[in-house]
Amino acid sequence: MAPILTSSETAGFINLLSAFLVGTGFGFALEQGGFSSSRKLAGMFYGYDTTVLKVFFTAAIVAMIGSRILSSLDLLDMDLVFHNHYYIGPAIIGGIIMGAGFIMGGFCPGTGISAAAIGKIDAFVFLLGGGIGAFLFAETYPLIQDFMDSGYRGPVKLSAALGLSDTVFIFGVTVIAAGMFWIAEKAEKKFARPDINSEL
Repeated sequence: MAPILTSSETAGFINLLSAFLVGTGFGFALEQGGFSSSRKLAGMFYGYDTTVLKVFFTAAIVAMIGSRILSSLDLLDMDLVFHNHYYIGPAIIGGIIMGAGFIMGGFCPGTGISAAAIGKIDAFVFLLGGGIGAFLFAETYPLIQDFMDSGYRGPVKLSAALGLSDTVFIFGVTVIAAGMFWIAEKAEKKFARPDINSEL
């Protein structure tokens, strides 16, 4: 999230308040959308419920198109928007660990907090495991620091890495999303689990 204000005595407070309000709204939307259910999230990997794929693909497309429009209207300075720094090996290993944790626990960090907020015990266990993992990572960091710093590519965007303009990249992602939505619908019919879907 980019800062709303950058040169004001109250800039820090306004930016933190806006982040809190957006985060609270996001958490509320997650819970209302059923993402506090580990069965719904695990359903993505088993094919009987692809809501996660549909929602996050939609969110990515809306964010990309929206930021592109706001930037072209000089309402958003993309230089102030943070881009993650890319490390090839660590990103791959981290993705595998994240995916494994997602399918075993049925939550990602955001949905885990959303579920914990409404008292889901499995979410508390999931977050406890995440906390232990973060602690072990911090304690063993000196041993893996060389690997964590390997393959550094900087804050590169995927569009730039592929040599595409932002407009072409956004169009391509939109086409891919449409194809994934079609596949998702087919998967839900093929791997339907009425016993579970009726409980969600």
